[in-house]
Amino acid sequence: MLQSRLLSETVHVAANQQLLILNSAANPFVPQLAQQAKRGQLLFAEDNLGEVERVKRALSSQGRFVPFHNYFDQQPPATIDVAILDLLYQPGNAWMYYAVQVALYALRPGGQLYVVGAKDRGILSVGKRMLEYFGNLETLTISKGHRVLSSVKDEVHTMMPEQITPPTFAGNQLDAGTQLLLETLEVRPDDQALDIGCGAGLIGLAIARRAPQGMVTMVDASLAAVAASQHAIEESGLTNLRVLPGDGAQPVLPERFTLVATNPPFHQGGVQTTAIAERFMREAAQVLLPQGRFYLVANRFLKYEPVLQACFRQVDEVAGNSRYKVLLARN
Repeated sequence: MLQSRLLSETVHVAANQQLLILNSAANPFVPQLAQQAKRGQLLFAEDNLGEVERVKRALSSQGRFVPFHNYFDQQPPATIDVAILDLLYQPGNAWMYYAVQVALYALRPGGQLYVVGAKDRGILSVGKRMLEYFGNLETLTISKGHRVLSSVKDEVHTMMPEQITPPTFAGNQLDAGTQLLLETLEVRPDDQALDIGCGAGLIGLAIARRAPQGMVTMVDASLAAVAASQHAIEESGLTNLRVLPGDGAQPVLPERFTLVATNPPFHQGGVQTTAIAERFMREAAQVLLPQGRFYLVANRFLKYEPVLQACFRQVDEVAGNSRYKVLLARN
């Protein structure tokens, strides 16, 4: 991977330094960093629980984890020597700019922020923010449209928690695919329902309103999404739903449901993938009761039907248009 190679060529840390990985645990350069800082400490400010678990297995006891979206609530300022950010793993510009703010808050004077990314991922605009916040910026290398930028924390520039704009989960607006799914869902008043990859909770909340005698469980690997869903639950006043942090349906595999719904992501690290949705399908088949219903909405070009047909007794397209399709699978 080009990003990890560029980092390995430009980032060199001392064995006893304190390192902060900014929502970038998936970068293959991380194990090399762990070797370089074997007497120091790696602090991961991470949003995705799946990546947290993967890194924990890979690095054993080395590394500590805090939620990325509320870093300031848990960590003191000026304790970090080196911070690293890979733009590939950030959901949007707000997350990138927030990460630069976190770095300025977390770094001790003389500490250094390294950012790697491509032009089409926003590296130039992030560089402008680095210059604005830190007062300095250096381009360390350029290769095939990718750059590694660096800023050094001085005694003058700083960032206080009240100056920070924490990122909000981007999926709090009803998109056309989710709208089609909600229009198609058959919800029974006493359904025991599961929303896998719940995002900001729009699907789970809609089901809970239509199943007043039932119970809805929402699950997401993104800690920011879980926080957004919990806030939405509190705002709604509904008492028949809950949200859990977890990768896919892992937190509820021992439980059983009459209804499962999902609008799964199909990008990971900037790359299109069907792996996440396919795992959701297999886990839905595990937790669905006999005669239960599993609804999935997807872009029409995504070929999920073969995996669904391998996991479920019956699979039908029950709604669709030129862009989206809603698939219903039954055990």
